[in-house]
Amino acid sequence: MGRYRSRSRDRDRRRRSRTRSRSRSPLRDRRGWGGGGGLRDRGGGRNGRSQPGANLKKPRWDMNRLEPFKKDFYVPCDSVQNRDPRSVEQYRSEKEITLKGKGIPNPVFTFEEAGFPEYVMREIKRQNFKEPTSIQAQGWPIALSGRDMVGIASTGSGKTLSYILPAIVHINSQPKLCRKDGPIALVLAPTRELAQQIQQVADDFGHSSGIKNTCLYGGAPKGSQARDLDNGVEIVIATPGRLLDFLESGRTNLKRCTYLVLDEADRMLDMGFEPQIRKIIEQIRPDRQTLMWSATWPKEVKNLAEEFLKDYAQINVGSLQLSANHNILQIIDVCQEYEKEIKLSTLLKEIMAEKENKTIVFIETKRRVDEITRKMKRDGWPAVCIHGDKTQQERDWVLQDFRSGKAPILVATDVAARGLVKLIQASTTKAESEEGELSGWMFVCIAEAHCAQAHAG
Repeated sequence: MGRYRSRSRDRDRRRRSRTRSRSRSPLRDRRGWGGGGGLRDRGGGRNGRSQPGANLKKPRWDMNRLEPFKKDFYVPCDSVQNRDPRSVEQYRSEKEITLKGKGIPNPVFTFEEAGFPEYVMREIKRQNFKEPTSIQAQGWPIALSGRDMVGIASTGSGKTLSYILPAIVHINSQPKLCRKDGPIALVLAPTRELAQQIQQVADDFGHSSGIKNTCLYGGAPKGSQARDLDNGVEIVIATPGRLLDFLESGRTNLKRCTYLVLDEADRMLDMGFEPQIRKIIEQIRPDRQTLMWSATWPKEVKNLAEEFLKDYAQINVGSLQLSANHNILQIIDVCQEYEKEIKLSTLLKEIMAEKENKTIVFIETKRRVDEITRKMKRDGWPAVCIHGDKTQQERDWVLQDFRSGKAPILVATDVAARGLVKLIQASTTKAESEEGELSGWMFVCIAEAHCAQAHAG
């Protein structure tokens, strides 16, 4: 009997040990050793297990078995081909265009010279565009030639149209999508705001030729996005984390993808998306066409280009570093921390007394955005706020109120720092740079040690 009691006690001890083990496991998750789902659109987790895309297998590409595809569509017209080299150099000098690479074609001076199909030209005319921007004039001949390229230009220079129009031409020259095919063109963007802005351009220029698209981003229900993928779309515009969710679940794939765009590459790397970008790129066939767009050219972006782009052409418009826009009057007011709210209140009184009084206030942290917005409302100012913790429905509601003028003061973190200005404006009828479009707008930045005011005028 003693022997059986001993075995029973041993079993009880083992049971208690397992129970204690299970009770400790949630602690591991709270310490960040498990989970990681909340970081899927904000860069990577701590280890491979929490990295988005960790379960994706890298395909073994056999170039001999891949279906060939066409990517060179550019036939320069005589006026471009035979243009006087001095005229070309003068244009590039005036537009501050510098180039790197071999065999770069001449820029086009008009939309007609780009050789776009009639269905694209009809939409360009409908939008009342006058002439290509610098990045478009030099970028289109390269992109339409099927070459990999890097385009570096400031925000608002027309980069979106620089890759969307060649994408439409590229897609219309490929076989039609079959059931369960993934997209032909993929555009990666760092934020949902930028992704939505890109989708609007894709809608405007793709509908005439029946090109469908969808926009994948976190913070919104997956249902409608999944339905778009199930129905088949030629263009996917996505933030990296949400795209990897759908790739891991098998809802879509990138086997048909032959046209890849990395928009605001510098911003994506700043946000920690590099591991996710690498995971996505390895799912795409190696002979794809890749276009990388950036506002700056840090070594991290350069390294990424050297690794994933082949024999690429590089276009720089203006400086390679971020610099102040000379069309904007910038006033810097250096002050103590305790003075900032008083100065902001004084500024708002001055701004709200003007006829053109739409104002964006940039603040560093989400907590401070909420605090400042509450104080503004208590003081009677019609203010709304936006930051990374807002749901997509809340963001849409805020931007609608700001667009309509119902709430002319928008308080934001850097989620709105790049690309938001184009998103919140009413539809524009310019292909040129947004210079002059912001006349009458006021931007106030509340930084760590100073209060800065910039007036677009």
